[in-house]
Formats: sequence, structure tokens, C-alpha cells
Amino acid sequence: MKPRVLLADDHTLVLAGFVKLLEDSCEVVGLVEDGRALLDAAQHLQPDIAIVDISMPLLNGIEACSRVRAASPQTKLIIVTMHAAMPYVQAAFKAGAAGYVLKRSATDELLQAIRTVRSGNYYVTPLMTKEVVNVLVKGPSDSNASLDDLSTRQREILQLVAEGYTVKEIAGQLGLSPRTVEFHKGRTMQQLQVRSTAELVKYAIAHALIVPT
Repeated sequence: MKPRVLLADDHTLVLAGFVKLLEDSCEVVGLVEDGRALLDAAQHLQPDIAIVDISMPLLNGIEACSRVRAASPQTKLIIVTMHAAMPYVQAAFKAGAAGYVLKRSATDELLQAIRTVRSGNYYVTPLMTKEVVNVLVKGPSDSNASLDDLSTRQREILQLVAEGYTVKEIAGQLGLSPRTVEFHKGRTMQQLQVRSTAELVKYAIAHALIVPT
């Protein structure tokens, strides 16, 4: 039986390319363009596989992965991204991903990654082999420690602030009071040692929570 696959990427052309690549071997059950839509679709469709980009609006792919694991535990998650750095790989697997593929090699690797994770194993693109071995030999980098120290709610609000939403708009989206949003924003700025919203935006871009336009 063909695996049922849900695709999540904020670029329509990328989604169309994945559909073309997978249509003979998989049943593509849904296409979404942001992290919140991914959560809704995963809960509703319960796919076998979700192909997820990291840099998506409203909720980035890594945060979304950890929530999809709760909403649809049987779904295997494969990150397909342009980010070729170990902190992203580590964060992805920590969030529950079973595969990590770079977009530049997805045409050659994605079907193999799907077969591998569907069989219960993990897949990491061979393009990252050197970096993975370095981490195993030298130990993990702590370069992402500050982001890891934030709560799920703080990371969620950080992304929305960086995307340009006002405190009132964030409060409405998340069902919180503006005062609560301000509290989380202030705590986040304190923990990250930044002094302005502009610096929060720079931090979010540096950690792939948003993509600069």
C-alpha cells in the first residue's frame, strides 16, 4: 500500500515539485503552507508521512513537528530544508523528526528517506555525514542553548512578533490576554539578552524561525 503523505512548505512551486516527485509512489493527501495548517491537517488526515520545511509562517516546522507528534503519533516526520547546519538537525530530531533531507538533494533522496523512516529507521542526508560524525566525536554544540531554554509558548510568541504581528493580534490568535503576551515577550527578551523588537527579529532570522523577505 502506498504511504499517505502530507506536504508542508510555504512555497507553492516546491509543493508542486514534491507532488510530481512522489505521485507514482505515494498518495499525497494534503498540501499546506504554514505550521498551523500542518497541525490541523495532520490531526484531521492522520498521514503516514509528513514532509515538513523548517521556515514556515505562523509556526515554524520544528515547533510544528513536536506538536504533530502529539496530535498524530503514528505520523513519521521528515524535514526537507535548505538549512545545512547541525543545530537545525539536532533540533529537528529532538522535536520528533525521523528524517532530515536538504532541498538541493531532495529529488535524489526523498523517496529513499520515506522508505527508510517508514521501516522504522532514521534518515540523514549523506551531505551532512561529516557534521554528524563531528558531533558524535566532539559532543553537541551549545549554540542553540538559548533557544532551547525558552518555553513552547515563548518560542511561539517570538516567531509571531518577528513576523510583524502586534501584541493584540498575537493575543487574539493564541487566545491569550495582551498582558500575558507582553509578559512572555518581556521574559523572552530578558532571557535572550536583547533590548528591542528589532533584535528579536534578527534572532528569529538567525535561528530560522522566519525567513527574511
